Amino acid sequence: MKRWLFLVHRWLGIALCWLMALWFFSGVVMMYVGYPKLTQGERLRTLPVLLEACCQVPLVTVFDAVGEGGRIQSLRLTSIGGAPFYVATLPGQRYVTIDAGNGAVLKVVDAAQALRSAAPFAPGRALVYDGSLAEDAWTHSKALAGHRPLHRISDEAGWLYYVSSASGEVVRDVSPVERTWGWVGAWLHWIYPLRGGSIDFAWSDIVIYSSIASALLALCGILVGIMRWRRRAYANGLHTPYRSFLMRWHHWLGLVGGVFVLTWVLSGLFSMNPWRIFDSGAPALRQPPLLVKDFTGLTPAVALRQLGEAGQQSVELVWQPLAGELFALSFNARGGQRLIGWRQGGEVFSGHSVESLAAAGKAMLPEASVVDELLQENYDWHYFSRDEHTMSGHLERPLPVLRLRFDDPAGTWLYLDPASGRVVQRLDAHRRVQRILFVFLHSWDWRFLLEKRPLWDVLLITASLLGFLISLSGVVIGWRRLRHRSREKTRAV
Repeated sequence: MKRWLFLVHRWLGIALCWLMALWFFSGVVMMYVGYPKLTQGERLRTLPVLLEACCQVPLVTVFDAVGEGGRIQSLRLTSIGGAPFYVATLPGQRYVTIDAGNGAVLKVVDAAQALRSAAPFAPGRALVYDGSLAEDAWTHSKALAGHRPLHRISDEAGWLYYVSSASGEVVRDVSPVERTWGWVGAWLHWIYPLRGGSIDFAWSDIVIYSSIASALLALCGILVGIMRWRRRAYANGLHTPYRSFLMRWHHWLGLVGGVFVLTWVLSGLFSMNPWRIFDSGAPALRQPPLLVKDFTGLTPAVALRQLGEAGQQSVELVWQPLAGELFALSFNARGGQRLIGWRQGGEVFSGHSVESLAAAGKAMLPEASVVDELLQENYDWHYFSRDEHTMSGHLERPLPVLRLRFDDPAGTWLYLDPASGRVVQRLDAHRRVQRILFVFLHSWDWRFLLEKRPLWDVLLITASLLGFLISLSGVVIGWRRLRHRSREKTRAV
C-alpha cells in the first residue's frame, strides 16, 4: 500500500504539477482582475434620460410585434445606440427589439447597428468593426448563449465591445486591463485554451477529472509526507529523510500547505457542479408571464412624466408584476430605483411593503408554507455581495432584503428586494452546501475576513504562494525524474 501511495503521488505529480502551479498563479491574478462582464452600473451609465416624446408607440403594438400569443417573460424600455427601444425577453433566451418611436422590429443587427450600439460606451473614441463571431476568449459565458453570434467592436483605447445579434444591445465590454491580465488570470485558471475548438464538448469533463486527479495527488502527498516525517531525527540530523535541498523543501512545504492544496483543488472541482450533485430538482418558481391585458392604465410617456416630477430621471423602465399587480421599475443613470404603479393612478413610491412582498413570495411556492420570515438589514453567511470583478460580482445583492424560508423538500430560501419586488437570490439545501464546499473554501469569502482587508489578501496570497511553490517544486522534481530515467535507458541501450 505504501509503495502505491509513492507511485501514485510521483506519476500524478509529473503529469499535473505544472497545471496546479498555473492554477495557483492565475488564482492570485483573479483576486484583482476577473473575467470580463458588463455590470448593471456600467450599462446604466451609458443610457440617456428617456423623454416623454421618445415612446409614442402603444404598448399593445409592442405585444403584437412580439407575437408569442402576447405572452413574454420581461419587457424593458431602454436605449440602444442613443435611441429608445423596447426589449422583450421570450422563453429560451430569445429577444425581440422594437423601435419605441415607430414600432418597427429590429430584425437584423448589422455592422452599422453594432457600431451605433457601441458608440455610447466609447464617447469621443474611434470605433472599428471587427466582425461577427460565435465566441472568443472573453465570451465563453452561458449567459450570452441567446445573443450569439456576437458583433465585436474595438476602440482606439483598447476596449472591446460585444453586441448581441438578437437584441442589438452591448452585452459585454472588455477593458485593456482585463484583456492583458485575463490571459494569465481567468483564461488560464479555467483552462479556457480548450474552449471554442474541436474539443470544446469535452472541456467540462477535462476540468472535472483533472481536478479529481489533482485532489488524489494532493491527498497522496499529504499521506506520504506524514509517513516520511519522523519525530526523532534521521541519520542526517533532520526530521525528513531527503538529502536533496529541493526534495526537503517540497516535503516541508507539503506538510505545511498540503491541506490547503487539497481543499482548494476539491473546492475548484465543486465549482463545476460535477454530475449535477448540487441540483435539488426543486420546481421553478411560479412567476406568470406578462400579458397585454396587464398593461391597461398608464402610458410610458405619462409614467416618465410622473417619475420626472418625483425627481427620478429615468434611463430605463422595467415592467415588474407583483401579487397580481403590475409596476414599472425605473432606473436612473446612477442605478437609483423608483417604482410606479401601472394601474394605481401612477403613484410613484420607493419600495413595496413587507406584507405585500411576503404574500407575493408565498405565491411563488404555493405547495409549501413559510416557516420563517425576516427583513434582513445586513449581509450574512449566505447573503453577501462581492466586488464587481469577482465571479459573482455582477449579481445584485441589495439591502434590506426579505428572506422567506419554506418547508418544501428542497429547503428553499427566497430573498426578495423591497425596492424592486424582484427575487434576488434563491437557495436550497444543496446550494447552501455548495456555498461552503465551493465558495467559502475556494475564495475564503468569510465576511469577517472580507471586512478586515488587507488581512484577507495577505492570508489568501500566502496560502496561494505555498500551493504554487509546492507545485513548482513538484514540476522540477518530476522533470529531473524523467530526465534521469531517460539517461538510464540511453545507457542500457
